[in-house]
Amino acid sequence: RQMKMRPGEVLIDCLESVEDTKGNNGDRGRLLVTNLRIIWRSLSLPRVNLSVGYNCIINITTRTANSKLRGQTEALYILTKCNNTRFEFIFTNVVPGSPRLFTSVIAVHRAYETSKMYRDLKLRSALIQNKQLRLLPQEQIYDKINGVWNLSSDQGNLGTFFITNVRIVWHANMNDSFNVSIPYLQIRSIKIRDSKFGLALVIESSQQSGGYVLGFKIDPVEKLQESVKEINSLHRVYSANPIFGVDYEMEEKPQPLEDLTVEQVQDDVEIESDEHTDAFVAYFADENKQHDREPVFSEELGLAIEKLKDGFTLQGLWEVMT
Repeated sequence: RQMKMRPGEVLIDCLESVEDTKGNNGDRGRLLVTNLRIIWRSLSLPRVNLSVGYNCIINITTRTANSKLRGQTEALYILTKCNNTRFEFIFTNVVPGSPRLFTSVIAVHRAYETSKMYRDLKLRSALIQNKQLRLLPQEQIYDKINGVWNLSSDQGNLGTFFITNVRIVWHANMNDSFNVSIPYLQIRSIKIRDSKFGLALVIESSQQSGGYVLGFKIDPVEKLQESVKEINSLHRVYSANPIFGVDYEMEEKPQPLEDLTVEQVQDDVEIESDEHTDAFVAYFADENKQHDREPVFSEELGLAIEKLKDGFTLQGLWEVMT
């Protein structure tokens, strides 16, 4: 289910014969590059797969790696961070002389990094030019409302309110740099609530964006109700087909993802889901840790070893090695 593309996700490139050198060295696979992540699938065993979201990526570089299929060769190194743990992924193109592995992933990730205005809640950004909203590609203004109060301070701030197909923007009339951009992607709820200023539009953002509660005073009440109805409608339309802003096209169009998906055959095995999965062990970026963990005596091995991370077992580590 996690491998299926979500609404708004687009397949940009498909690379055949790519090896997951860090976790599945010697196993030929297929690398899918979408506008939100990269997906690697083993060709021989489709249930062996991984998904790396661009939002987790810290750095992408090219280095020399040892591949069972190619020997010593140039590979794509991706350093990521998730829940304060760093992971490293190494991908090698099994077909020699093809730079597409590097150009596709690096270029799409750059497009993702430079389009965060579509996806992230922003405060005090360069949103306004000559009193006009600087539109993003694919963005359209549906309404512009003058005389809207931002209720973030005790006395409120008078400004201008924009409703677009991608986000909601407010800026102060006296200071354009005092502004907020709220993408529909980060909106948790849109309601009318009572405040000390009277009825107000209240927008609650997602926890991921900081969990902000933003209040705006729109007069008259009829205009407030009309605006809330319009914002809720645009939010529903956006949720059904989000615009993530990652615009990148390959010269050669890849096959649709449905044609590349292999139906998984249910193995006649019993999976113990209550045990911690050690699959992530192979991708730990251990060179980034600050110091070694304290040594402990292992009765299983009969010698002192570095203390394992919580949730991991020696048996699991041996399974990763084999």
